[in-house]
Amino acid sequence: MNDPLVPADFDVPSGFETERFVLRPLTIHHVVKDYDAMVSRGGEHVNLTLEQNLMDLGWHQVEFQRRSSFTYTVMSTDGTRCLGCVYIYPSKTEGMDADIYLWVRGDEQDTGLDGYLYDSVRRWIDGAWCFNRVAYPRRAD
Repeated sequence: MNDPLVPADFDVPSGFETERFVLRPLTIHHVVKDYDAMVSRGGEHVNLTLEQNLMDLGWHQVEFQRRSSFTYTVMSTDGTRCLGCVYIYPSKTEGMDADIYLWVRGDEQDTGLDGYLYDSVRRWIDGAWCFNRVAYPRRAD
């Protein structure tokens, strides 16, 4: 079993909302919308089956409950579409507390949502989480 990423007395955020999206913990109940968003990204994700995605979401949900990592779904404000995901993992970088990854669905790549999500998540991590230092691998600052 992985060690908790946050202290036992830390109140893990339930997400947040902006005018463009709602961030909530990812659960198996999001499988159909999450699968649609994953496949929209193309590449290796096209070969993922709905059943494989369900298993992946189940694992993310277990890790969230164990507090060893945290995955959030990025939903449209009306809740009809999954727009992407945010992952908070133990850092692989010396001196960092956590690694933050995020993505948006393929048809949102040219809407500015990716940059907006990135900026919003950075502010949320800085203000609502207990980390001192986080890394955003695959992102240039």
